[in-house]
Amino acid sequence: MRVVICGGGAIGASIAYFLSRRGAEVVVVERAGIANAASGKSGGFLALDWCDGTPVEALARRSFALHASLAEELADDFGEWGYRRMTTFGAMASAESSLRDFSGGRGLNWLSEDVVVYRQLGTTETTAQVHPGLYTEALMRAAEAHGAKRRDGEVTDLLSRDGTAIGVAVDGEDIAADAVVIAMGPWSILSSAWLPMPAVFGLKGHSLVFDTGDKVPAEALFLECQDEDGSVHSPEVFPRRDGTTYVCGISSQSPLPVDPAQVGPDDGALERLEAICRRLSPVLADADILARQACFRPVTQDGLPLIGPVSGLAGAYAATGHSVWGILNAPATGEAMAELILNGASTLDLSAFDPGRLRAFDAAELG
Repeated sequence: MRVVICGGGAIGASIAYFLSRRGAEVVVVERAGIANAASGKSGGFLALDWCDGTPVEALARRSFALHASLAEELADDFGEWGYRRMTTFGAMASAESSLRDFSGGRGLNWLSEDVVVYRQLGTTETTAQVHPGLYTEALMRAAEAHGAKRRDGEVTDLLSRDGTAIGVAVDGEDIAADAVVIAMGPWSILSSAWLPMPAVFGLKGHSLVFDTGDKVPAEALFLECQDEDGSVHSPEVFPRRDGTTYVCGISSQSPLPVDPAQVGPDDGALERLEAICRRLSPVLADADILARQACFRPVTQDGLPLIGPVSGLAGAYAATGHSVWGILNAPATGEAMAELILNGASTLDLSAFDPGRLRAFDAAELG
């Protein structure tokens, strides 16, 4: 069976790996490079139970386990991607003694004195991390080792005959397929011109990567703090095994550019985030900044991902809209999609993620 996957992010690479491992012929089409968008510029935070009580619970728990096993099975052969367990804390930035008394908080030695750590959110049993870009690249290499192919270029049309997907057009060339998967993150909305896909929107986030060496231990941090103008932000801090520390925290609803390579930061956003970081930690204040970046996370109308067949066109599938949990849920999404495409059903119940639950987006709305 030949499957074309449109999109070379963490979701597309994971699907390619699980399909190719089971003997499918796989082609991954990507216009801007593997892990070029959110899959290379997000935090890579993993949580076992933070989705409990929601439709995503089983997917997240399975995926958390797969992250551990994949790192053990594949990293030696296809490249290390920084998987490790972490302790995770919630904190507030305030110099008010009343907050200190109320919170019963404690400090971490790499934070400023006015940052109060008031709660432990996760242990090494329940929270972990990966470097998302390296994870995506390694899974793609593992897929290629099983015969998957990469095709650089832009998908410009989905080919169909008698109500069945038969391939895609890439820069004027037709690529035949028995199944087509749309896994282009927020750019999946462009496929609405070819098939009845629900809308996928982009939520923009900004991030910085600091060179902190061994000065920050494996302690993830979710903060609430005030900017100098009084606005409240929620930065997230993820020190990585490679000696860098990733921080994100300024979001916006900026327009999504047609070309993923054209994504850039909003004016002043990274400067504001840097100022916040410098106040939060003397380690960050002294560290060099290795990357200043922005990306769009894919979100749907109801906040749940689209995982499953697209209504109205046999052989067409969607795997997108994972919001902030795209890296966490990439392995289980890949495994479930491989089962669905090759067996007709997946071990996990994907009914809550059925693309048919939402109305198809009218491509005319793109303007």
